[in-house]
Amino acid sequence: MSDCLIEIGTEELPPRALQSLAQNFASLVTQSLADQNLGPGSVEVFATPRRLAMLLRDTPLQQAEQLLEKRGPALDAAFDADGNPSRAALGFAASCGVDIDKLERRQTEKGSWLYFCDKQAGRSLHQLLPELLAAALASLPIPKRMRWGERSDVFVRPVKWLVLMVDSEVVEAEIFGLRSGNRSFGHRFHAPAALEIRSASEYEETLLSRGWVIASFEQRRDRVRNLVEQAATRLGGTAKIDDALLDEVTALVEYPVPVCGEFDPGFLELPVEVLVSTMQENQKYFALFDGEGELLPHFIAISNIDSRKPEEVVRGNERVIRPRFADAGFFFAQDRKQGLDLMRIRLDSVVFQDKLGSLGDKSNRI
Repeated sequence: MSDCLIEIGTEELPPRALQSLAQNFASLVTQSLADQNLGPGSVEVFATPRRLAMLLRDTPLQQAEQLLEKRGPALDAAFDADGNPSRAALGFAASCGVDIDKLERRQTEKGSWLYFCDKQAGRSLHQLLPELLAAALASLPIPKRMRWGERSDVFVRPVKWLVLMVDSEVVEAEIFGLRSGNRSFGHRFHAPAALEIRSASEYEETLLSRGWVIASFEQRRDRVRNLVEQAATRLGGTAKIDDALLDEVTALVEYPVPVCGEFDPGFLELPVEVLVSTMQENQKYFALFDGEGELLPHFIAISNIDSRKPEEVVRGNERVIRPRFADAGFFFAQDRKQGLDLMRIRLDSVVFQDKLGSLGDKSNRI
């Protein structure tokens, strides 16, 4: 049994699709291996903004020897009354690559038949892996694929490198015009140089220790949650950690670093829902609340860079949130000027669905 490593290095992947891409990719590969009697003992799935990867542990290196059976013509059609082989029998033997006397005569419930039986050596993992991987990538459910460069290959994002290994040995393959190897890449900014993966089992540790990359999505998500909670405690509040936001932020970073900022308390006059929605939907920030459930004029962002000048990162985020809140406040004020009655009337001009009327009609039905 061996450990098998597969890594597809890409440009930044869509954050909201990252988990499903990684899980579907791993499922397709493992199912294909299982269909070839090479199913792994366990699978570790890795997903970061720039990679889809998996470590298949305890994977057989070779298929078991297989018994091949092929049924030929019925015996009464295979030989004449004198026992001489017919053209059908000779043709069947030729198609199997053997002499007529190498065929078996077998009695079944449906009659007597000529059979060809042979033992075939199983194919190796090294032989099967490239074609199974290519098939899995081609069948991966991707709503919108893209092309890049001069090739006709398509994928969710341009593919930049390919790692394919069994234990410490590279499995030769060519996919998306790239030759497989044992060279991965770490964090785009902190460790941009190529990283040699000495062994498949060392993949995760190599990326973490030398590449500034936490490859496991689950471990990275736990780290983001812990960093946000610790930062919130330092600021004297409690963070609102929405699961969807947590997943999206995790999919945006390879090495999470917390950034704590504040905004003008005057914006707290706006509805809490407006401020929280702006922070979460637009900026991917975590909002903070005090012990009474009141929103605090602070936020926590997660950066993908451990900056040498963190104060500049903080100021940059604070500059961005200010106009966002100002815009939200403007539109909220405009909505209040119109009033609900005018808004309801305007629904009459918005089509809900053909043959079902307008949104105003829908509202009246409800």
